[in-house]
Amino acid sequence: MLAKAVTVTGKGGTEVLRLQDIRLPWPRGERDVLVELRAAALNPADIFFRRNGGYIPGSPMVLGHDGAGVVSAVGPGCTEVKLGDRVCFCDGGIGGLGTYAEAAVVDEGLLVPIPDGVAFRQAAAVGLVAITALESFDRARVSVGETVLVHAGAGGTGHVAVQIARLMGARVATTVGSRDKARFVGELGAECAVLYHETDFVATCLDWTGGQGVEVAYDNVGGETLRRTYHAMRPYGRIVTLMGVEPDLEGTAYNANLSILNEMMLLPMWRGLKSHAAHQAHLLGEAVRMLDEGQLKVHIAADFPLVQVARAHALLETGQVTGKIVLEIQAG
Repeated sequence: MLAKAVTVTGKGGTEVLRLQDIRLPWPRGERDVLVELRAAALNPADIFFRRNGGYIPGSPMVLGHDGAGVVSAVGPGCTEVKLGDRVCFCDGGIGGLGTYAEAAVVDEGLLVPIPDGVAFRQAAAVGLVAITALESFDRARVSVGETVLVHAGAGGTGHVAVQIARLMGARVATTVGSRDKARFVGELGAECAVLYHETDFVATCLDWTGGQGVEVAYDNVGGETLRRTYHAMRPYGRIVTLMGVEPDLEGTAYNANLSILNEMMLLPMWRGLKSHAAHQAHLLGEAVRMLDEGQLKVHIAADFPLVQVARAHALLETGQVTGKIVLEIQAG
């Protein structure tokens, strides 16, 4: 089956993205589903894979983990979905075929129904970021009344993490880059917004917690920001990092008995960990339910048609986006 998709023709800048016809592996397995896509979301990981190549071999390479659309065909072993169902998923885009395309082939077990009150663009935008936050805070054992620091709280990952931490009953501080973003995260429930260009977030967090430090930190910046976060933590605190652990050069994390957890959300699809992938699909279902019930909002900063994917990538690379960027895909 042929479908239009944005392929990566080599490692590099936006010039390596090309819209062309590709052959989808359909029909495939008995529980596979063909989804005619209506929306796909951008994530920083897409920039990484465009610049550095995929984790797994595959040609053509199509970026995009998050997708939403309509079921257009089902394998003979499918029992949960039917033709015409509105569904979303988080799968692919780490090498081989992703969601920057007119259609995708997805295992039935990874699909989540989209309620009528949730738009395709919302369902596509919430996937990776909500799964990451839910999985992270579960692993960090966030509980009611605890203090949580979320870095870059106005970004695609951060603004969803702020809301999920609040839904779990935590008090939230977050770092932002402007007063407009501070107002934005305040509307999402953040109690303390630190303008990191102007204010030392470590000192602010210590002051906010009466000198004790925060109990949990959610790091999606890495580098020096993570190293400084060690100083903002309460003894026996927990840090979840999406960027990899930084050396504890001063012994701060060690001397405070900090637990540091790596959150590599793409691991189940990379390593073929089916039970973990199924759990992530369950988390996506929870996020879509929260969207439908108005508990969670996903802010979409910009929409682009598939043909303008290079412009979408260029905007994401500025690092100044509030919320998410979505590709809207027309029905073939």
